[in-house]
Amino acid sequence: MHILMYRWRAYNYRDIERTFQLLGHTVENIQQKLGSYDIDEEFQARIENLLDTKRFDMVFTVNYFAVISNACENREIKYVSWTCDNPLISMYHKSIFNKCNYIFTFDQSNYLEFRGMGVERIWYLPLAVDTERLDYLLENADDLYKYQNEISFVGSLYERNSYDKLSYALPDYLKGYFEATMQAQMSISGGNIIEEMLTPDILEQLEEYFHLEKTKDSFSDIGLIFSTTVLGFKIAAVERRRALIALSVKYPVAVYSNSDVSDLIRVQYRGGVDYWSEMPKVFHESKINLNLTIPNIKTGLPLRMWDIMGSGGFLMTNYQAELPRYFKEGEDYVCFEGERDLVEKAGYYLEHEEERKQIARNGYRKVKGVHSYRERLKTMLAILEEEEGLSCVQEK
Repeated sequence: MHILMYRWRAYNYRDIERTFQLLGHTVENIQQKLGSYDIDEEFQARIENLLDTKRFDMVFTVNYFAVISNACENREIKYVSWTCDNPLISMYHKSIFNKCNYIFTFDQSNYLEFRGMGVERIWYLPLAVDTERLDYLLENADDLYKYQNEISFVGSLYERNSYDKLSYALPDYLKGYFEATMQAQMSISGGNIIEEMLTPDILEQLEEYFHLEKTKDSFSDIGLIFSTTVLGFKIAAVERRRALIALSVKYPVAVYSNSDVSDLIRVQYRGGVDYWSEMPKVFHESKINLNLTIPNIKTGLPLRMWDIMGSGGFLMTNYQAELPRYFKEGEDYVCFEGERDLVEKAGYYLEHEEERKQIARNGYRKVKGVHSYRERLKTMLAILEEEEGLSCVQEK
């Protein structure tokens, strides 16, 4: 197959492109910053012109773009997307029902939601890791010593979240209600109650203070947007800081981030790291790698988990509902519930080196064996082949 791939800032494009090529397909890339994921007439015309002048069997993207779906619908070309974020606001758009779409989502709750809406060509497909690339990088590195840590965290601290800007304008009742909702959410492991707490009465009051901007074909609503881009990011900011503070009281903690950590006086700030050349070294060389999944990802396993285990790192994470489907707790990874449990387990595994290393080895072997991009894309392509009778590939 000849595949047109739209590349943006998603981390895993290189691994997916390389795997398509290893499976015998050719890939051509197109890049452009979009004015909107929904509407960008210039970019849509560029895509359609490219589809008119060259023969492609499908257009592929990481995450869903309505503007690309509409271009593919107009030119009767398969549009294949694989999500790595949840929820994707761009999916809440009438183009999601286009006949050209073949959508794969890493979060089963997201799959069930859209199947319930009547979206037929959507499948659940968890994320993956390229251990061959990571093995080569780590085996040929001569600077691993620079990335040695007792406990490390890589990621954003979401200190510039919109809730902090909005909260000053909220009346005391609404502010108190949202604070209580966020506190309740942080006490729940592996579940999400935010949307349920945003009742019609609360949302009606919120509309006075929070303006929802969307295109005419979008069916996202204020509850979805506020629960994710406002409350979800604020919860992540609080949870991550609390965890890092609790750990750093007792143990050395390194933070690799572009966020402002000046208020975390005990952590060792290492700055940002490159996803491709540095992050795997951090995961491989840290005794404990901390993952804190943002609550917006309701059940799925974020890319960070796969990357840690694929680098041979020891993963300590909050609970996600899909974890037991693929891994065994205490054998492939370690799960914690709350700050006290996190601190206690961190102390235990820092002291029990061989047990910690064995868990890291188990996780690595499992992802290497059955959770590679090769296996995932073979599954994806098999589904596409099975659906060929409904194909919208243009014959030229």
